[in-house]
Amino acid sequence: MSTTDTDTNAETVLYASPAAASGPKWVETPVAYDGILLAGFGGPEGQDDVIPFLRNVTRGRGIPDERLEEVAHHYRHFGGVSPINQHNRELKAALEEEIAKRGLNLPVYWGNRNWEPYLEEAVTEAAEAGDTTLIAIATSAYSSFSSCRQYREDYARVLEATGLGETVTIDKVRQFFDHPGFVTTFVRGVTDAVSAFVAKGIAPEKIRVLFSTHSIPTADAERSGPRDVDFGEGGAYAAQHKAVAAFVMAEVAAAVADVEWELVYQSRSGPPTQPWLEPDVNDVIAELPGRGAEAVVIVPLGFVSDHMEVLWDLDTEAMEAAEEAGIKAVRTPTPGIDPAYVSGLIDLVEERLKGTPKAERPSLTDLGPWYDVCRPGCCENIRAGFKPVAAGLRP
Repeated sequence: MSTTDTDTNAETVLYASPAAASGPKWVETPVAYDGILLAGFGGPEGQDDVIPFLRNVTRGRGIPDERLEEVAHHYRHFGGVSPINQHNRELKAALEEEIAKRGLNLPVYWGNRNWEPYLEEAVTEAAEAGDTTLIAIATSAYSSFSSCRQYREDYARVLEATGLGETVTIDKVRQFFDHPGFVTTFVRGVTDAVSAFVAKGIAPEKIRVLFSTHSIPTADAERSGPRDVDFGEGGAYAAQHKAVAAFVMAEVAAAVADVEWELVYQSRSGPPTQPWLEPDVNDVIAELPGRGAEAVVIVPLGFVSDHMEVLWDLDTEAMEAAEEAGIKAVRTPTPGIDPAYVSGLIDLVEERLKGTPKAERPSLTDLGPWYDVCRPGCCENIRAGFKPVAAGLRP
């Protein structure tokens, strides 16, 4: 990266611990956190929840219920229940087990952005228990407005709304897209899938690996990551995914065979006139037979668990696309509560507890280790403008 490790004109970071308040890229001073804030997206847990949930997701955009119902059928297909809340219950329990195993005294408070339990409840519960120095883990590994900055806006909004901004601080772990605990699960899944196809007599040159992630508006992608680094087309968001995919496929090549791969996108929403990241996973699958492919490995690289975008967009629509194309398909697992992933998340917390120097932090790509304190202008939402954020330098 071209950025330096210090900023001479850094502004104070809102709602931060003293060690992070001046905005160092990597906080190398130990911080005595007394609680973990597990921040999730949230999801409906019944048919009556679906439209209110989608109103929360799209608040401020003036989308009528008739249009929301077009998306609601994904949830209604599964009884109106998103698996994401149950996953976060399981993840919270797994984190607590790992914390106890390490002898750490850190309660985990779980709150969502868009559905119960809300972040306001989690932060209030922590404060009432006397836990006021929090380290946040958002259930998203990459850098973009929706996967990082919007969570940081939520932290600031909640502290303001609850009146706890004078007593509670919220830092965040670094974006963990290239942490070994996260990446290991994908290496294992892709290696197993390619090996299984080869064992069935499919030649490696007939196999394709598609790394799929959530599409986002092209303008948001271009503004992902710090403003003083050129990450190329798609900004830091695309660059991070491509770097992780390249690492995974190098491991697969060493273990099994060299296989062609590409990064694809899914779950596009918004008006057709607005450019979003492409190509779409289903469009690419349809083209694979013409490229000589007989089998496809679909990797949910942008997702930490089997939530609706995985169950519907990949397990339903992408599998249907593969069947229509006449090729074999398999979808690899998400990290979920894999022990390596859970352990890796607590490793990230311990980095900040101990003030681990940047040079000693594990990362599997040249882009990492990512910043502890987000840089000015990072992941701007050009439609809504800059809002107050925690865990990052202003704006």
